[in-house]
Amino acid sequence: MCKEKKSIERIYKKNMARVYLDTNIFIDLVEKRKTISTNFSPREKLFVSPLSIHILFYVAKRKVPYHVLSDIEEIFSLVPFEDSICYKALSGPTSDFEDNVQLHSAAEADCDIFLTNDKKLMAMKFFGKVRIASNL
Repeated sequence: MCKEKKSIERIYKKNMARVYLDTNIFIDLVEKRKTISTNFSPREKLFVSPLSIHILFYVAKRKVPYHVLSDIEEIFSLVPFEDSICYKALSGPTSDFEDNVQLHSAAEADCDIFLTNDKKLMAMKFFGKVRIASNL
């Protein structure tokens, strides 16, 4: 059995998988931009950064209140964007600050999986113990 399959099985044997949504996945999900798997199970707890919400409002030119996010706290857990995440993001692991914020936020939230469509991030496969993937 390959290492990645063992990692996936380890995650799903836990009570709940902790899944971090990169900004691109979060926006696609909220804005229904692309066909992505929205069949998250109750065994998955979803995490996002407040930075992703900011980017959503900027990119999609949304105004508050935005009815789609009215019950956001029931669906997503927000990872506080604290100074420690910012300082770590300034050091890497990539040359893209926003990607680094997302990766460090996932690690800070002790997530099992980091969902993204970013091919450069997927090439990393792991960031610490967080598995980077394009699907569950």
